[in-house]
Parts: sequence; structure tokens; C-alpha cells
Amino acid sequence: MDYAKMRAIAEELGVYAERLEGSWSVEIGPSGPILAMMCPSKRHEGTVRRICKQLDEQLPATHPGYICANGPEIEHPSIGRMRRPDAVVIPEVVLDEEGLAVDAAQVLAVIEIVSPSNPENDYVEKLSEYPAMGIEHYLIVDPRKGTIEVHSEPCGTHYGEKEPYIFGDQVSLGPWTVDTSEFRRYGKPDRR
Repeated sequence: MDYAKMRAIAEELGVYAERLEGSWSVEIGPSGPILAMMCPSKRHEGTVRRICKQLDEQLPATHPGYICANGPEIEHPSIGRMRRPDAVVIPEVVLDEEGLAVDAAQVLAVIEIVSPSNPENDYVEKLSEYPAMGIEHYLIVDPRKGTIEVHSEPCGTHYGEKEPYIFGDQVSLGPWTVDTSEFRRYGKPDRR
């Protein structure tokens, strides 16, 4: 199926999802359009918020006009993919444009917080799709294990560089640093 048809189906699913209870997202993956219920935990959302806040403080110095946003879809029609990362680094002005998704060419980085129910989505599918989209930096935070991976140097369907970290580290993500000392694992009580 060509991307235009998949995009039309995704838009129809998006309209349908607006009438459903709960929070839903529409993506275009390897098998076509996907409608999935989103039910991120508080720890998942807390991690996204902490990352966005830290990057938003650093972006004016490195990339004026860019923000770390939670929520917009990104698309790359030539490879037939549309994904909704947990957070993206994009020009703020694109959020005022018409349309459903941000062009992947405008994305500097994507951030995914691994879900306990579907980790292969972040570690397999998206790990091949984001470099194919030309996205320079991919940060995977895994609260199940307390680990972090930074992928960079996209080359086809893989990244040339991978840097591993653990919760508590100062993580280098391109020109930015993410302090992970406040990150919390799933199912682990606060140590405060």
C-alpha cells in the first residue's frame, strides 16, 4: 500500500480515536496504520517531563527557536512511516502549522521511554526507522532496567554509534546533557 493511502487511513483512524474513551495514538509502522491505546504511567510521564524541561533549558544556547515537545507525530513519507515519539526536538514554529505530523527532516532528536508491555517497539522497530528517517539522535530510556541508550550517526536503517548509560548518569545527547539522577524505575519505590 502506498504512503498516501496509509496516511488517509491514519487520518480516518485519528478521527475515530477522538470519539473513543481514553487516550489513543495513530502511527504508521511496518504493517501499516496502527491505532493504539496510550496509558503511560506517572513514572513514564515524569521522565518525559524531566527530559523536556532539561533540554528546553539548553536549546536556546545550541539551537535557538527549537523546543523539546511531548506529543507530535513525525513522518517520513518516502519510507512509509509515521511515529509518535514520547518527545521530539523540533523548531517551535512547526507546532503552528496545519497538518497531522512534523516532517522528520525537521527533527533533531527523538526520545522514547520504554513501555513494560511493548519494549521491542523502541528497541527494534523504531531503532531501525528513526535512522532511516535521518534523525540524528535517538535516546531510549528504559525504566524497567534503569538503563539508557544514546544512538547517533544514522546510516541507512541503523545508527553507527551507541552509548550505554544507567540511571544516575549525566547523559550526553548530541550537544546536550541529560541529568538522570531523578529518573525512577518502574515498580521501584522512591528512595527519598
